[in-house]
Amino acid sequence: MTTETQGTVRTHVVVEAAVERAFAVFTEQFDKIKPRDHNMLGVDIAESVFEPRAGGRIYDRGVDGTECQWGRVLAYEAPDRIVFSWDISPQWQLESDLDKASEVELHFIARRPRAHSRRTRAPEPRAPWRGLGRAPRGCRRRRWLAALPAEICRHRG
Repeated sequence: MTTETQGTVRTHVVVEAAVERAFAVFTEQFDKIKPRDHNMLGVDIAESVFEPRAGGRIYDRGVDGTECQWGRVLAYEAPDRIVFSWDISPQWQLESDLDKASEVELHFIARRPRAHSRRTRAPEPRAPWRGLGRAPRGCRRRRWLAALPAEICRHRG
């Protein structure tokens, strides 16, 4: 389900995992989730790094050691919520004016009480399209959590 209000894109995905597991997969295995073809470096990506703390960086490291920081962790409330900046402009370039950066807010919500939960409603990253209206069909950001490795959890959309 995807909805839009006042330039905000909202969507969610259900995964077969407890809240704690879904949160850990996103933060600890971010390198497996972020597609390698979302690349602003001049070389192939060796790894994508999500520093798991408020004030942390989100960046790609190239095979030659160069780095491209494209996000900042604004809130880190394990295992329920993450907010990070999306410091990439609509032209797919680093946003030099951080006041124009979008915010992506993720809430990990159990479908049943945590003691019994195996299914988690985990939203896909949203809002990089602020001010642009609805995200285009097939947009790269919509595929992030759908790309979770099958051995970690199964995507239900």
